[in-house]
Amino acid sequence: MNLTIDQGNSSTKIGFFDNGELISTYKLKFLNKKALGELISLHQPQRGILSTVSMDPEPALLDWLRGDLKSFILFDHQTPLPFTNHYKTPQTLGKDRLAALAGAQSIYPDTPLLVIDAGTAITFDILVNNEYLGGNISPGMNMRFKALHQQTSRLPLVAPHEVPFWGQSTNSAIAAGVQNGLLMEVTGYIEKIKHAHPNAKIIITGGDAYFFVRNLKSIIFVHSNLVLLGLNRLIDCNV
Repeated sequence: MNLTIDQGNSSTKIGFFDNGELISTYKLKFLNKKALGELISLHQPQRGILSTVSMDPEPALLDWLRGDLKSFILFDHQTPLPFTNHYKTPQTLGKDRLAALAGAQSIYPDTPLLVIDAGTAITFDILVNNEYLGGNISPGMNMRFKALHQQTSRLPLVAPHEVPFWGQSTNSAIAAGVQNGLLMEVTGYIEKIKHAHPNAKIIITGGDAYFFVRNLKSIIFVHSNLVLLGLNRLIDCNV
């Protein structure tokens, strides 16, 4: 049994894998020994991995995981990967992005990939010939709505909702601008990789993934647990 921990900006997602199959997932608002210990007692994993894009985990928590599990990996820029990493500053690269690529690669081996993670930020990462060529980071949907409200004196905070292409009120103009802008942005990335690699697969994950699946005509595959899948693969690659 493998334990995978993906500590994000707003919550921590936990998955348990048995013989490569994801059997249970949990979401914690805060990663702490008590809550995690209860899950470990329930599932009895032997191996584990922790990836974080937020604050560094508490040393006491890491020491406990190392002592409780037969094998434990703190995913960092020195962890061996199942592909070549050409990023020039690997120590600054979000580990969730690398894990998502590893997960996508396990689903579509030896296939050009564009992996889109639509979360707090939206990231675009390219894998071709088992080589990570790099990627881009852009503000996510909610971040764009908040920025328009917080960085101006009069624009309201708007939630995503269905609107025509052209807004006919301030609220609908904000919603249409943010949502249509994101759709056009993602479409541009898809068209670019498809032009260079017609057989490329497009995989999307993250909290806003289904917004793009519903509204884009391109064939894209959604995988809500792509990062956990990649973390589990990294355990198998490194143990």
